[in-house]
Amino acid sequence: MNEAPKTTKEVTKKAKVESFDIARSDETLDLAKDLAKFIKDNKLSTTVQGKEFVNVEGWQYAGSRLGIVPIVEHVINVGSPEELKYQAKVTLFDIRHGVTVGAGFAVCSNKESGKKFYQEFAIMSMAQTRAVGKAYRNILAWIIRAAGYEPTPAEEMDYDTNKPAATAPVPAVAAVAQPVPAMQVVPAEAPAVAAEAPVAVQYATASQKEEIIRLLNHPVITRPEKTKMLLNINRLDEERALQAIAKLRKAIDDRENGEKAAA
Repeated sequence: MNEAPKTTKEVTKKAKVESFDIARSDETLDLAKDLAKFIKDNKLSTTVQGKEFVNVEGWQYAGSRLGIVPIVEHVINVGSPEELKYQAKVTLFDIRHGVTVGAGFAVCSNKESGKKFYQEFAIMSMAQTRAVGKAYRNILAWIIRAAGYEPTPAEEMDYDTNKPAATAPVPAVAAVAQPVPAMQVVPAEAPAVAAEAPVAVQYATASQKEEIIRLLNHPVITRPEKTKMLLNINRLDEERALQAIAKLRKAIDDRENGEKAAA
């Protein structure tokens, strides 16, 4: 007798706060409002020529509210002795439905404006970051537009974001006046690049990630376990991926055997 019609509304409202369904236009418009506030409150946009472009963190937030997470498929060195250049591919995985819903490719090179002095790991990282933004942009651009922002990831814009790089010539000017310190700059940078070379970690292969995702979809794996693993899947190297697969298989076997014993 105490149940009121508003109870259903309250439950529905709570569900919308927790997650949204991209297939429902009313829910995605609610997401756009939530997204606009989140981006503004956390300063996750960059102004370029008077327009606001959302940083990759903003795109990731939009994706997470829809249960969509990015998976780095590969990062390939496509450079040459004269150029540091990496290409990355990122796919988007819908956790709730267990399917791939999008993908994005991106490259980054030290030949770009403002990136002349970037080290190799930074070029590689930016390629991945851009690919994440591009993948989300391909399926969520209209939501970002509805939130009042430009539908292009800020990391693809090389205007205001490259202004700090304009200070790079300053040491060169000082070097003209002081030749000796200028000569010391070269050996200082060379070891830094060499030190980062080993960072070329052999990340988990696409087949390993697919196997992990397949195992995570098993009914005995809890939702928190699944979410935690998917959020960290891009950090796994090949060895850790093998360990994760082995642990998942053991957990599934143990839990299935436990259920049978209990029956």
